[in-house]
Amino acid sequence: MSSLVQSVDWLAIAPPAIAAVVGLVVLVADLFLGKEKKALLGWVSVAGLAAAAVMLLPLLEGHRATFCLTGDPQVCSYMADRFTLVIQFLVLGGALLAALLSVTALKDANKELPEGEFWFLLLSSAAGAALLPASRDLATLIVALEVASLPAFALVGIRYGDKRSSEAALKFFLSSVTATAVSLLGISFVYGTTGTLYLTQVAHRIQHVDGQFHTLAQAGVVLTLVGFAFKTAAVPFHFWVPDTYVGAPLPVAAYLSVVGKAVGFSGLILITVVALPSYADVWGPALAVLAALTMTVGNAGALRQQATRAYSAVRLLAWSSVGQAGYLLVPIAAAAYSKDAQKSIGSTVAYALMYAAVNLGAFAVAALVGRARALNRITDYRGLYASNPLAALILAFFLLCLAGLPPGIIGLFAKVTVFSAAVDAGLGWLAVVMAVNVVIALFYYLQWTALLFRAPEAEPEKHGVPAPLTAAIALTAVLGIALSGAPQLVLRFSATGLF
Repeated sequence: MSSLVQSVDWLAIAPPAIAAVVGLVVLVADLFLGKEKKALLGWVSVAGLAAAAVMLLPLLEGHRATFCLTGDPQVCSYMADRFTLVIQFLVLGGALLAALLSVTALKDANKELPEGEFWFLLLSSAAGAALLPASRDLATLIVALEVASLPAFALVGIRYGDKRSSEAALKFFLSSVTATAVSLLGISFVYGTTGTLYLTQVAHRIQHVDGQFHTLAQAGVVLTLVGFAFKTAAVPFHFWVPDTYVGAPLPVAAYLSVVGKAVGFSGLILITVVALPSYADVWGPALAVLAALTMTVGNAGALRQQATRAYSAVRLLAWSSVGQAGYLLVPIAAAAYSKDAQKSIGSTVAYALMYAAVNLGAFAVAALVGRARALNRITDYRGLYASNPLAALILAFFLLCLAGLPPGIIGLFAKVTVFSAAVDAGLGWLAVVMAVNVVIALFYYLQWTALLFRAPEAEPEKHGVPAPLTAAIALTAVLGIALSGAPQLVLRFSATGLF
């Protein structure tokens, strides 16, 4: 008689588990620490995220799975394969850099932000985000999505008494809850037509759905994708992004721009390529249209900021992130038409790794400028080279990476890889839309870059840079330069696949 008790591979689940446990430790420790020692919580959180990332190393040896069906060890709820490890590295690395930014931000806030709650929420969200790419059943997928999302709502609105922060959190919460409800309805349709929640079983059974349930299954596919499209900030689910990024503490905006997107894209990939490859004729065209709309609306929104006097740098980065989401969607849509879906998915992951490094770096420099000028307007960056040459050069490099121009070689190669995925899949029209949008985006990226080197309107002020902020800027700069020098480190995923 077989045992009904599932064995647990603790090493496989270590990365998200460590983040969750450290979050609980921080929350309890906050009750016993005096105000003068609250700063220790931040460093414990940074160490916890670093430890979670280090625990990815023992998992590189091979695929591991746990929480499997007792009668079928091949059907599991948690899989630590190559795709999982790459996305978990992106998530935990992004959370670690956001934590370094937060250490400085919390110190500058003069105890206005509750440190214990902040770190608990950040670690909890990171744990959910790290769990999601390993999820191989629809129930775990939705639970991971909500564990990543719910703390993020509170992080956005954590500045007590700040109306803009509260408004941003409310918009984020209401739109996200609506999208999740729609996704749950879609999952119920998929479960009703297949009788299973495991992704591999769904992929097999949904091909043999009775004719009378075929329409229900199609509706389930489309509705399931909605919640993850919201997380990626795909149009028309993007409207929460600008206000949320501006209203949230800057490290939280940086976290959402990278880790939030990683959650959305990993969920989309698992739903489409793993669970529903036979319904590519449904999700392929939908994602292609979403990609075209998202990159166009994102870049148009960024251009509109040019007409606003003294517009916010964070708002521009928010619209830029919407446009970048469109590029990230292109290879996922191409996977529906390509003979080699693995290559297409690898292109999305390669682009996501590049985007994560340089976008977090841009937010880190924005945090540096924001310390001296709270409004953080684009005009505040004029003459940055005169006051802080190194920061100006690093920000210029990040912006050129996002634009896809040398010396940001990794940005150029990543865009070419995404463009090639569309062409190889026969989506020539989408490749043309992408090319047009890349040219449009050059305007605002280059305008910002040029502003850094213009003569300052007033004598520049020099301020000290805290060690955590210096570390965040240095790490992202080194990573961006290393990837530009050796782009094959991430571009190889577009050639070898991940599953």
